[in-house]
Amino acid sequence: MMAVVLLCFLLVAPVVLVASRPAQDSANKTVPLVMWHGMGDSCCNPLSMGAIKKMIQEDIPGIYVLSLMIGKNVAEDTEHGFFMDVNDQVSMVCSQLARDPQLKGGYNAMGFSQGAQFLRAVAQRCPSPPMKTLISVGGQHQGVYGLPRCPGEASHICDMIRKALNTGAYSDLVQKHLVQAQYWHDPLNDDLYKKHSLFLADINQERGVNETYKKNLQMLDKFIMVKFLKDTVVDPVDSEWFGFLKTGQAKETETLQESILYKEDRLGLAAMDKAGKLLFLATDGDHLQFTREWFNANLLPYLH
Repeated sequence: MMAVVLLCFLLVAPVVLVASRPAQDSANKTVPLVMWHGMGDSCCNPLSMGAIKKMIQEDIPGIYVLSLMIGKNVAEDTEHGFFMDVNDQVSMVCSQLARDPQLKGGYNAMGFSQGAQFLRAVAQRCPSPPMKTLISVGGQHQGVYGLPRCPGEASHICDMIRKALNTGAYSDLVQKHLVQAQYWHDPLNDDLYKKHSLFLADINQERGVNETYKKNLQMLDKFIMVKFLKDTVVDPVDSEWFGFLKTGQAKETETLQESILYKEDRLGLAAMDKAGKLLFLATDGDHLQFTREWFNANLLPYLH
């Protein structure tokens, strides 16, 4: 079962074109950048995270970029993206960031796919060193309720796994060991989700308002969310802008601004929105697919 889940959750690596010229060097001291990769990827894949790190270092000379490795090597890092308790991963990262002398003055953070919601948890739980700007590239901030397309597999395989997650995603065993179950958000079983989701329900204030989470998130200068308009991996894609399916059914969606989370301002997002701290960007591509030109025009300015 796990092997099939692993296959079906593999993400397409980001495509980064290298046609444009690097941005001009700034005389100001650069802000360090921490990156967290997506599912099925690793810190140092030369076709994805490695290429993005290299691109940023070319465009912002002298910048310190830490691409997080969860584990002792690339193989462990990739495996942990599927089978390690997310809360343990976040704790590990918080400790690593606190020990890094390069980050003492603060840092910007960029998360790709599931790495985005994991970095948001870092912002909410670990305010020191301070995160300045959080950039979510295709992150699923209200979780997922659906499987991505399965490369080379018939759709009935995905349907089978989805049914298995529907019935077993909130069991203790699956919650503890399958990363994707920890941000599985079932609108048809809202009580189960709120009670048993080990990660997402906690960071989204579903069981009560943790004022520390709310205070810490509002310390961000900017929270930027990127949605991929032709995304075939994230379901529903609205989650990339903190929207989701309306509770009790699985067809109609609602925006962040229409949600109880926002209307009751349980996480401080409404206050951040009013203060101009939330930015919603979109790009006309599939999951994590963007050009260097788009990146330089839309995201690079927030990394200086």
